[in-house]
Amino acid sequence: MTRPSPLQNRVTPTGEICAHAARGTLMGNRGILHDERQQLGTARWKHQAWVTCTLAFKARRRDLMKPGNYTELFFTDEAVALAAGHRPCGECRREDFNRFRDAFAKAHPDLPHRAPDMDRLMHKARVVSRSRAQVTYEAMLSDLPEGVFFRVAPAGGPLVRWQGKVLAWSFEGYSAGPDALPERVEVLTPEPTVKAIAAGYVPVCIATG
Repeated sequence: MTRPSPLQNRVTPTGEICAHAARGTLMGNRGILHDERQQLGTARWKHQAWVTCTLAFKARRRDLMKPGNYTELFFTDEAVALAAGHRPCGECRREDFNRFRDAFAKAHPDLPHRAPDMDRLMHKARVVSRSRAQVTYEAMLSDLPEGVFFRVAPAGGPLVRWQGKVLAWSFEGYSAGPDALPERVEVLTPEPTVKAIAAGYVPVCIATG
């Protein structure tokens, strides 16, 4: 008996949606991206409310990639989900959403901070217009708060600062990152989210080093 191929629903810190057998600790939503054969088309989102949800909520059960229902996406942890451009869901993760909104408001005091307002700002900061490319920016590594993903070169793998260490991410988990790093790095986590983390929002990261 052969095992079924994994569905294309695992998300990387660069926002790519891949087929991989690794399990996630959070689920996400960007709209209906799959067809009746559980295959993704070219679209990588259908709305701007990119959220992350708990795997279990009010005993609800879902058939993965059911026709007509949103495409269930999965993340290693919240640090990965935030890097990919998602935020906490306001229903199943209400407490986390409130903490994120409050930190977002503290980091952006002159901007409205209702969910649709945050989503519009975050969408501009996570994907290039008319493209599926991830928006990145350069920053000093020493200025980045823990839980923010970055890389040292366009071809480099995702790295994260966590518990005083730099760790490399893969679907299999985290491992020790490089010993030497440049002062400036390419940041993957959207800048508005980085500012919210710096303002006090602490993401969940399962990395232990």
